[in-house]
Amino acid sequence: MDEIWIRGLRVFAYHGVNPEEKRDGQPFVLDATLRLDLSRPCRTDRVEDTVSYAKAAKTILRVMTETSYDLLERAAQRVADALLEEYPAVQSVSVTLKKPEAPVKAEFDYFAVHLTRERGREYGCGA
Repeated sequence: MDEIWIRGLRVFAYHGVNPEEKRDGQPFVLDATLRLDLSRPCRTDRVEDTVSYAKAAKTILRVMTETSYDLLERAAQRVADALLEEYPAVQSVSVTLKKPEAPVKAEFDYFAVHLTRERGREYGCGA
């Protein structure tokens, strides 16, 4: 399966279990891998025959900012759901959601969750 990669997409949002995270917000960094057949756009050179990474990025940014979630797990799931919903050519998607400024009293690069979701498979944590 071919892949479209989105790496290091930065968004300011209001996710977290602490009141100050919901009130003040913080930066998040997201990676997404969309798996699909890219043979047609390889031949045609037409953006209409693929998933536009610019549109996919807009989808991710919208999902990350339209609702506040307590958990990274839920936010990442909603991103995966939206990408599968809005882009029928995508057969599976992996999402890594990083929280580089988590309110943890320790030195770290980031905390993150990583999940992979496949079209047509039920995961028990959808919308």
